[in-house]
Amino acid sequence: MVSFNELGLSDPVLQALNNMGFEETTPIQEQAIPVAMQGRDLIGQALTGTGKTAAFGIPMTERFRSDSEHVQGIVITPTRELAVQVAEELNRIGQVKHIAALPIYGGQDIERQIKALRKRPQIIVGTPGRLMDHMRRRTIRLQEIEVVVLDEADEMLNMGFIEDIEKILEEVPSERQTMLFSATMPRPIQEIAQRFMKDPLMIGIKAKELTVPSTEQYYVEVYENKKFDVLCRLLDIQSPELAIVFGRTRRRVGELAEALDKRGYSAEGLHGDLSQSQRDMVMHHFRDSTIDVLVATDVAARGLDISGVTHVYNFDIPQDPEGYVHRIGRTGRLGKPGQAITFVTPREIDYLKVIESVTSRKIVRKPAPTSTEAVSGLQRLTMEKLLQVAESPDIEQYRGFARELLEETDSATLLAAALKMLTREHNDAPVQLTEEAPHRMKKPRSGASTHSAVPPVRKFPVKGARSGQKESGHRNRSQQKSGGYKPSF
Repeated sequence: MVSFNELGLSDPVLQALNNMGFEETTPIQEQAIPVAMQGRDLIGQALTGTGKTAAFGIPMTERFRSDSEHVQGIVITPTRELAVQVAEELNRIGQVKHIAALPIYGGQDIERQIKALRKRPQIIVGTPGRLMDHMRRRTIRLQEIEVVVLDEADEMLNMGFIEDIEKILEEVPSERQTMLFSATMPRPIQEIAQRFMKDPLMIGIKAKELTVPSTEQYYVEVYENKKFDVLCRLLDIQSPELAIVFGRTRRRVGELAEALDKRGYSAEGLHGDLSQSQRDMVMHHFRDSTIDVLVATDVAARGLDISGVTHVYNFDIPQDPEGYVHRIGRTGRLGKPGQAITFVTPREIDYLKVIESVTSRKIVRKPAPTSTEAVSGLQRLTMEKLLQVAESPDIEQYRGFARELLEETDSATLLAAALKMLTREHNDAPVQLTEEAPHRMKKPRSGASTHSAVPPVRKFPVKGARSGQKESGHRNRSQQKSGGYKPSF
């Protein structure tokens, strides 16, 4: 896999990505960022939720100047929700370099937007209609625009924005970089590319249709601040032999491992900040069952050969559908059954449906367990362990003590005392987890098949590309040296 450190990014951008918890690129980022940083026009054909915002946001942040008095880039989006979401992520990417993005959309007081524009943001993220309103008022001037991004181009086509987009593109300087991202490539989108883009490179990412048949897949809808208690209850009820808990960022993993340890669980964290010797030690403890729960980021757990994992808990929903398949593939191996449980906040339900579509697998909803159910689970586990010990031949030396005790106390009372003593007391030690922003994704169009929305497109293989990004078509050496195919339309 390709890490962001391998892409030649500046220290401020790398620091911002580190603050965001990003460790490695998604397929669209891996292929698009190097091309975009060369200043080339590009067409990215990939599904929503595959990391497209960072694919164009990182090159924009690298290129723009924080001391400029002019807007240097615009991102055109079909909806206000997407405009806000994209602007939020661009602001996180540009936080260290002081590159600011401002969302502009209909339904918000235009005077408030004009006031915000006086702060000189470097990037405007807007819906077509409101952008044109500001152009007519001359509150947004496009003469200094260096980069234009069309995000969700096919969705803007469906919403009737093509004419508005054409008018906006006619106003920006001809000497600019244009990036277009779309899940599909209908003819009107191709015509826009022909008219307004210069020798664009097409990059296509086809989502793999994958599933893990031997793994039972469930999700629990839970608010962010209740996740940890629900995780503890599930661990108490299910009592996994070996479990992996996936967190989105290194900070999240470190805090989770520490919190689980405070609650009395045997857990350690695995993330990118650990040295190789520390990673090896954690994995040794996990394989030897010295610890029962491994808390890990996607990058840390990638490629690890771990057998015997019975449960996977997605504490944070993964960044993309492929990441989901990778995570749950840690369990249910060699035909053995396994369980994967994903925690989903109410705002992430739509994204869960996309994962279901890509994996062609229904993820069953489970209710969040109660504290009473957790205590019952602990008691049941203790009874099972007691019965196992009762079948062991090693208990013969204890029969004499048992007879002495039975002369003083009845058997039911003694057995109840043994169960109470052996049952791990539920520890509600307070924990403090840093709350993370939910993974948000726009709901796909009704009737659209998510995994089939992106047809195979011609592209170059990238060293370290994930399996499932299959090439199509034929190449010659001169094409390989040029960096990619030109669109055929």
